[in-house]
Amino acid sequence: MSSEPIRFDTKIAVLLREDLEPWQRLNVTAFLVSGLGTQVPEVVGEPYEDADGVPYLPMFRQPVMIFEGTKETLTAAHARVLSRALPRALFTSDLFATGNDRDNRAAVRAVGTGELDLVGLAVYGPRNAVDKVVKGARMHP
Repeated sequence: MSSEPIRFDTKIAVLLREDLEPWQRLNVTAFLVSGLGTQVPEVVGEPYEDADGVPYLPMFRQPVMIFEGTKETLTAAHARVLSRALPRALFTSDLFATGNDRDNRAAVRAVGTGELDLVGLAVYGPRNAVDKVVKGARMHP
């Protein structure tokens, strides 16, 4: 087994609106990344197993970079991710008021693309393309 660090030519990034409460940041991040693993299978690594042979679910094979920015930063990132047709997930402020998956989808479907009140966005793709999408955002502290 090689001891060389693994370098990825792809990136997973989550962009959160800077005015979210701590619990909202965690909740939004969890929801956003769950979509990537279901639609982009190459982001998921192999299952884990401890020394006693107890199995654990696989996780992403690479780090998830978390960024934050203003509402305007999210709007610009959303336009860039759409123009690049990269795999993406979104979370709007309306989803904080719903309690189930059906109502979540209906809340997003009820708003036009340019009017979405984005609080989070996840994107996966070539590193340079993802960097361009999150341009203007800063790493989450």
